[in-house]
Amino acid sequence: MFSVTRLLDVVEDERDRMLTALRAAARDAQASRSVVQPTLPGARNGGDILLHLRFDAEARARLALRRFAPLLTDRSVTRVNGANYRGRPVRPSQTPGTVYRALLLRVASGTPAAIVARFERELSSMPRYVSSIRAWQLSRASEGVGTSAWTHVFEQEFSDVDGLLGPYLMHPIHWAVVDRWFDPECPDVIVHDRVCHSFCDSHDPVLA
Repeated sequence: MFSVTRLLDVVEDERDRMLTALRAAARDAQASRSVVQPTLPGARNGGDILLHLRFDAEARARLALRRFAPLLTDRSVTRVNGANYRGRPVRPSQTPGTVYRALLLRVASGTPAAIVARFERELSSMPRYVSSIRAWQLSRASEGVGTSAWTHVFEQEFSDVDGLLGPYLMHPIHWAVVDRWFDPECPDVIVHDRVCHSFCDSHDPVLA
């Protein structure tokens, strides 16, 4: 699967118009899965609108991106962060989630490959400990857009908002194991830039 995620900062008075236009474009894009939703309170650097499209072929994604270009450069859009990437989701639970979350991050250039691999293994271990994760995917970005040259996208479907803000963010696997890669006061830190932590309501399975 080839995915496109974009986080749009949009002038407040124009958000309804942009949501309508983006949803119409998403319907025409013939994506296998799509999300176009306002971000929920608690997002950090996550934009006002979360756009996510999944395709069975990169060529279809490229065509869709050309069609989306006028919207992503609309006068009401003040910033866009995002990434293009390949990957296959993992769905440990058959129960669908109701919240889709995307984390964009940049691993510092020059980080040894073995360290990056260990970082990826530890991120990927989190769903084994956090039961509120219904599905997930960790991907290396082929292209990054926005304030950083994003290297990774970590996506999840959560049972609900509480399952993200509570059991996930507050779980010992998060703050005792994974956070050290992000903590500037820890010698293991490899993620120096501010991350994009964005999430929204999701009425249908996204990572499928």
